[in-house]
Amino acid sequence: MFRLNRTSVTVWIAAVVVITGLSYVLTGAAEPPPFAELKAQSAKAIRGATPYAEIKDEPAPKLIVDPPNPDLLAQGVVWIQWLVENVRILPVFGKGALNISPRVGHLHIHVDDLPWWWADASDNNTIDLAGMPPGDHKVLIELVNADHKVFPGQAKTVKFTVPGGTSSHSH
Repeated sequence: MFRLNRTSVTVWIAAVVVITGLSYVLTGAAEPPPFAELKAQSAKAIRGATPYAEIKDEPAPKLIVDPPNPDLLAQGVVWIQWLVENVRILPVFGKGALNISPRVGHLHIHVDDLPWWWADASDNNTIDLAGMPPGDHKVLIELVNADHKVFPGQAKTVKFTVPGGTSSHSH
């Protein structure tokens, strides 16, 4: 019986590295393909600007929202993935934070025109709603600054239907 432990994982990783290295030496490639691909890109291109330097003329923030994941709607569970550009999602609030660069913000999430909403500063990229009853619903997602003002044009409404006869699911 094979048992997975730290030593066996280390040996396995070392074997993969050796095999990868040998394959690139034997083929005469300048570098292994994954490294050659990464070398062509910079850390700034992949991760964005450093948080240590002010960004002059920051581009406008952008909110991108996907439709709900259809796989769990029948169970009353709604997962809506989102992505932001040109703003960092952080739990930093108040007028004093409006001059932070790179800029910071968070989301306001409204469900079905109810009088309450919540702020999400977690940056985990998915809104998770459970126990949604059957019927038509809408979720308004707003990208807001540290003082809770919506960035111009950065509010998205997602409409969906939870099928009838669903079983309420919690997690």
